[in-house]
Amino acid sequence: MILIKAKTLKGYQLESLDGEIGKVEEFYFDDRHWTIRYLVANTGTWLSGRQVLISPYALGAVKSDEKLITVDLTKKQIEESPSLDSDMPVSQQFETEYYGYYGWPIYWGAPYMWGYYPYLERDGEKLKNLSTSEKAWDPHLRSTLEVSDYHIQALDGEIGHVEDFIIDDETWAIRYLIIDTRNWLPGKKVLLSPQWIDHVSWDESKVFVNLHRDTIQQSPEYTTDSLITRDYETGLHRHYNRKGYWVEEPREKPHYQ
Repeated sequence: MILIKAKTLKGYQLESLDGEIGKVEEFYFDDRHWTIRYLVANTGTWLSGRQVLISPYALGAVKSDEKLITVDLTKKQIEESPSLDSDMPVSQQFETEYYGYYGWPIYWGAPYMWGYYPYLERDGEKLKNLSTSEKAWDPHLRSTLEVSDYHIQALDGEIGHVEDFIIDDETWAIRYLIIDTRNWLPGKKVLLSPQWIDHVSWDESKVFVNLHRDTIQQSPEYTTDSLITRDYETGLHRHYNRKGYWVEEPREKPHYQ
């Protein structure tokens, strides 16, 4: 598992099974599990006029040293996938067609992060046997670029703004939001887990947390040189008196037909 910033991934080359297809532009995530649902590719002039979305089901290795992400699809598969205009939001109809085209189980078909799994299952035989006939919840997708700069509203006032997102490249969950508090707390950045968010006001561009400003102020500092080790994460969760996601996420067997 690698924890990596969304803005670090921007510009990474995307290498399909038969050649380069473009570069990482941004990501769409859902506001229930705070998990990346699509990588948005900038394909230059190859498929101009449409958003090229790639599900984490098709994402392979993230190679930080080469600034490259492998994609387990061919150019032809991507070109013939359901098209979405570049200025259109991602609709439920598009997602249903998209997942049907690739034959992947819909992630909203069951309550876990990836439907019947709390992690990405890529075993084709297992996936074919999953029942996805019922829609368990309605996803609402947001852009990482859109939510960057949203203000953080604590119980006793504003405390900073969203600067970036830290993504787990194994489950493609957003593990933390990087919060820049320098307008309130000179020189300090901190991490907040999406699990500690009460709600988001998309109209006000604000993220509300049930935490006091002092609690956030006294949390472990995050810097660009910080290594997010398990010790660092444990200390962060201990500060907020919360269990870690590595403890909280279920590891139950999937449901079969």
